[in-house]
Amino acid sequence: MTTNTAHAVHQIARPTGFPTAADFTYVSSPVPRPGPGTALVENLLLSVDPYHRGMMDGGEGGFELNTPLEGRSVGRVLASRDPGLRAGDLVFHRAGWRTHALVTLGVDGTRKLRGHDGVPLEAYLSILGGTGLTAYAALTRTAALRSGEDLFVSAAAGGVGTATGHIARLLGARRIIGSAGSAAKVRHLTGTLGFDAAFDYHDDPVGEQLAQAAPDGIDVYVDNVGGDHLEGAIDSLREYGRVAWVGAISTYHGDRSPAAPRNLFEVVHKSLRLEGVLVRNHTNLQDELEDFLVPHLRSGRVGTDTTVVQGFEGTVEAFLGMLRGDNLGKMLVRIGA
Repeated sequence: MTTNTAHAVHQIARPTGFPTAADFTYVSSPVPRPGPGTALVENLLLSVDPYHRGMMDGGEGGFELNTPLEGRSVGRVLASRDPGLRAGDLVFHRAGWRTHALVTLGVDGTRKLRGHDGVPLEAYLSILGGTGLTAYAALTRTAALRSGEDLFVSAAAGGVGTATGHIARLLGARRIIGSAGSAAKVRHLTGTLGFDAAFDYHDDPVGEQLAQAAPDGIDVYVDNVGGDHLEGAIDSLREYGRVAWVGAISTYHGDRSPAAPRNLFEVVHKSLRLEGVLVRNHTNLQDELEDFLVPHLRSGRVGTDTTVVQGFEGTVEAFLGMLRGDNLGKMLVRIGA
């Protein structure tokens, strides 16, 4: 890649079921020049996220074909005609899946990074980024986790799942239980991340495994999967338990309207609360999140938990790998230093 050429990933077909590399193409063009009120950013890190899969089906709010995809990114300003940004500034923005972008401070989530000493760049797209903010909002606002309570989190070895485990421990959770998709991920959760118990959801029905891991029940469930995980959690939740519903990975590649959990009346019987979590509704918590976590990142008590693919040409494969569950923690693509 040359400094005079920009590169972007375009979606060229709507996936049928699980996406394939044939649904995308890499497109080159001249590096754009900033106009009045904009800044040219060279992207350094890109995020590939589960929510991208839903947007690839099109419809209202979805991706258009034959245009650069969007995604969270961290980049460095090369040239600026935005009075709020200067060359050399590091910025977070949403014009990812490309090597260069034109951004405007305060538009579409573009913000200048605070640049905490001792905090790696990967943190701003993982535990200090959208995944960490999702976990923080789910625990502190939606579920209002209290010290001494027991938590279950699904897809616990992914980006939101690992962040949820870290933050819940800092908030004083008593026991943290996670589900994952392989024995290696289960070992990572208990051996590296400090989960009190974990299980592979392939081994036996989720409800049965959760009941064994939490025989006395749970107080909070952070749901990244839906389906049988939600049903199992409802069975295990104690009276007045809370569900923070972040995502539904189980529905991403097939029927978007699967059968509802068969035990939904337990929501009434136990006086449970189930509430969805959209990170865009909690951007006001960004500074609070950083103030809470940065000391623990500096001390090493909390890690960034990322899987990093090197090189922009690996963006599509990184995305597909994330959907397959190849990653531990947040899946990122590193373009430059």
